[in-house]
Amino acid sequence: MLMKEYRICMPLTVEEYQVGQLYMISKHSCEQSGGGEGVEVVKNEPEVHPQYGRGQLTEKRIYLSSKLPGWAKAFVPRFFYVTEKAWNFYPFTITEYSVSFLPKFNIHIETRFENNKGDNDNVFGDEPTPPESVSFLDILGDPIPEKHYSDAEDLSRWRSSKTGRGPLEDGWRDEHQPIMCSYKRVQCSFEVYGFQTKTEEFIHRNIKDILLVGHRQAVAWIDEWHGLSLDQVRDYERIMQEKTNSKVKCNTGPPPAPRPAFSRSISVNDERSLQKMGVETLSEPASSTPPGPARLNSTPE
Repeated sequence: MLMKEYRICMPLTVEEYQVGQLYMISKHSCEQSGGGEGVEVVKNEPEVHPQYGRGQLTEKRIYLSSKLPGWAKAFVPRFFYVTEKAWNFYPFTITEYSVSFLPKFNIHIETRFENNKGDNDNVFGDEPTPPESVSFLDILGDPIPEKHYSDAEDLSRWRSSKTGRGPLEDGWRDEHQPIMCSYKRVQCSFEVYGFQTKTEEFIHRNIKDILLVGHRQAVAWIDEWHGLSLDQVRDYERIMQEKTNSKVKCNTGPPPAPRPAFSRSISVNDERSLQKMGVETLSEPASSTPPGPARLNSTPE
């Protein structure tokens, strides 16, 4: 199990971001979908939770087989999806990810939004996250994958005509008003001997990129969503979900490459098979047993 807490500040208020988050997720999902891959919305409806009260439950299927690392493509089905379930009790959300054919894979994300600079060390109210597990992500200066870079979303050049905010400069978090922080406690586990560390580190690298891109876009697109009511952005969300679902179901991409052929069956406890797939392994003592189950919880929206 690997747990980290990410803190991402934005030049917004928590009240503004309630609309901005819904807009950003809907637009981003639509942009990233097509050719049989992307995000399909299965359910999006109000729900009353016994502890958190009224909220919104959203269930999605995320198709991304072509985005897997090479070592993983060797043993997963050619077509598969990740299930995302998100409970939005703004300003608190819970998100969980699972894969049907990997029962020991789990990502759990808890998110809380506050109007501060990310200086609340016990934002979830149970126990502080160890300092070594806390990462501040800077939407201005931290690098993102080149394929996600856009001049229009470069916050060192961005300026909002509606709010007059921007561009951001080095040290903006110390002086800017308004300012809010998105606190995300992310726990991921993949309880399979030989794959656990490599998989969990891969997941966290990708979560970090997703968080940076999404929060940058929420700020850069402010003139598109600022001033919308919650009802208006929910209408926009419904329209974009229909478009996104249509794009995912329309598979116009090239046929998938043939699966690699193996002359022998593969077991996750078979060291030679793991090495074939480029996975580093440690020799297992004859009397040892696989590590016990790890537990973790949190998500990225």
